[in-house]
Amino acid sequence: MRIVACLNGGRRPGAHPALPVFVDQLVQDAHAVVAAGATEVHVHPRDSDGAESLVPQVIAPFMERMRAEGPGVPVSLSTSLSTQPDPWRRYDLVQRWSASALPDSVTVNMHEPGSVDLTHLLHDRRVSVEAGIWTVEAARILVATKVPVTTVAVEPTQVAEEDARENADAILSLLDRARIDEPRLLHGIDATAWPMLQVALDLGLDIRIGLEDTMRMPDGTEAHDNAALVTHAVGSAAAAV
Repeated sequence: MRIVACLNGGRRPGAHPALPVFVDQLVQDAHAVVAAGATEVHVHPRDSDGAESLVPQVIAPFMERMRAEGPGVPVSLSTSLSTQPDPWRRYDLVQRWSASALPDSVTVNMHEPGSVDLTHLLHDRRVSVEAGIWTVEAARILVATKVPVTTVAVEPTQVAEEDARENADAILSLLDRARIDEPRLLHGIDATAWPMLQVALDLGLDIRIGLEDTMRMPDGTEAHDNAALVTHAVGSAAAAV
């Protein structure tokens, strides 16, 4: 089972006292979550001002540090349009990433404009792609285009647990009918993060947790840091075996 620690996401600097933003913080946090049981880390790299960035001048130094000083697990990056709103500019930036400092994988949200072209580019560059599926419509894009992906992340964004579960079930059902056999991960966001993690465990899917997804423990108290979230998730996974 993959246990992905999503370290920062689109959270603004200062959103949580332990939110890692800059490279030193991210490297240190990566070691902490892997020690807690994470098998992979997912990061939204930031520039010197703390803003999300896909520019080669940010990606290369970050990946070089992670390779040299990180804990030695796969590193996944986001390519969300929230980072770079222009899909063609995003394509150009990813195309210019240094071949010597590529991430192990990236997430590509299939509902976003330019997702299919970006997935083909990353495949050509031998970077694994995790298809981010927020809706049934996004799943249909994945099925119809047959883009080369290695994993599928089912990511219901609904606020209410019942609605998130209904959306996740619909997506998973469509993937089953279409015989999309790539490994699947399921996660929620904020109030649905822990309920969806439990659903993922019940279904035997990979899991993800971290300050990107929630800043609180299941009892509603503020999480101390990413390692605390991962520790609890690992315990839940062990209990589900």
